[in-house]
Amino acid sequence: MRSTNTHSTSTRSTDTRSTDTAQPADVPLAEPPAATTFPTASTIVMALLTIAPFFLWGTAMVAMKGVMPHTTPLFVAGFRLVPAGLLVLLAAAIAGLPQPRGWRAWGWIVAFAAIDAMLFQGFLAEGLERTGAGVGSVTIDSQPLIVATLSCLLLGERIGWLGWLGLAIGALGIAAIGLPLDWLLAKIGGSALPAEIPEELVFGVGEGLMLCAAFAMAVGTLMIPKVAERADPIVATGWHMVLGGLPLFALSAYLEVEPWQQLAPSEWLALGYSTVFGSAIAYGLFFYFAARQNLIGLSSLTFLTPVFALLFGYLFLAETLSFQQWAGVGLTLVGVFAIGQRDRVLPPDDAAPASACPESAAPGGSANEASGESCGEQGDESGSTTSGKPAG
Repeated sequence: MRSTNTHSTSTRSTDTRSTDTAQPADVPLAEPPAATTFPTASTIVMALLTIAPFFLWGTAMVAMKGVMPHTTPLFVAGFRLVPAGLLVLLAAAIAGLPQPRGWRAWGWIVAFAAIDAMLFQGFLAEGLERTGAGVGSVTIDSQPLIVATLSCLLLGERIGWLGWLGLAIGALGIAAIGLPLDWLLAKIGGSALPAEIPEELVFGVGEGLMLCAAFAMAVGTLMIPKVAERADPIVATGWHMVLGGLPLFALSAYLEVEPWQQLAPSEWLALGYSTVFGSAIAYGLFFYFAARQNLIGLSSLTFLTPVFALLFGYLFLAETLSFQQWAGVGLTLVGVFAIGQRDRVLPPDDAAPASACPESAAPGGSANEASGESCGEQGDESGSTTSGKPAG
């Protein structure tokens, strides 16, 4: 009997210990660590293709700059547009896309071609002859600052505190790129300005012409929704490049001397690269991803365009920047980034109307239509005209 009782006592003691050491029911068990995943080959390829338009736009600026000593700017601008536009129209015809119909559609395309193709590429090429590819790319990619200002003044669009901060920083950056430091310090400090206007302030300098190109592209950006309402965006892209490029060829024939006679075979290849890769293919890739990705995320890659232009301008053209210009580049990119991100901090009631075009990033004019396609056909899920488009 004592043995039985001892066994019972031992059993109760074991039960008590088991109860005391049991896990509480409400304490979750630790999950095993997640397995490390690596990007697949297809993911890497898609990532490279996503940044390809911005690489092509930046390097196209360098290719155009490299041929300038042996050609003329208006010829380069026309060559950048007309062959690329014909390629886009050929692709659109193969895809069975509809042609524009009615005088309103053609009227908007002609106006868009005059501003976003002829003026933009004309000012760009004239400015590129007088400044570096890297600085020129940064100046043109400041056009979201102009778009934001025009949207606020003409469309009543609110840009919020982050937008105003971006405008101020970007304006200071552009000034640092193109204006002499002594003049800037005198202006900021309220001191008397020099009696003579510095040469850097003359309209004909490259930075001033690049700002004119940025302004033309900004106006073109605001025209995108109207164009997209009346014509297929890709077809409108092709026609606006052709119609905008032909007057540049005519002006080149009338004003310029030997625009192509001095070009070497390697320079023809550089021009072909800026046309086929820097225009037709770059815009085609941008359209493809703009229709399938978030436009805010895609347009944030616009900052890569001047980075590639600065890098390859240094490698192939030995372009260098002063400390003041590097500071201006940094401030300009920060300002453009702030403009692009301002929708993230605006309350829903202050966001841009649904008809406004989302931000997109493109040099040369056709990226505009990518924004227009999403804006006109998909309802613009993200945004605003203030972020502009990429330039190159």
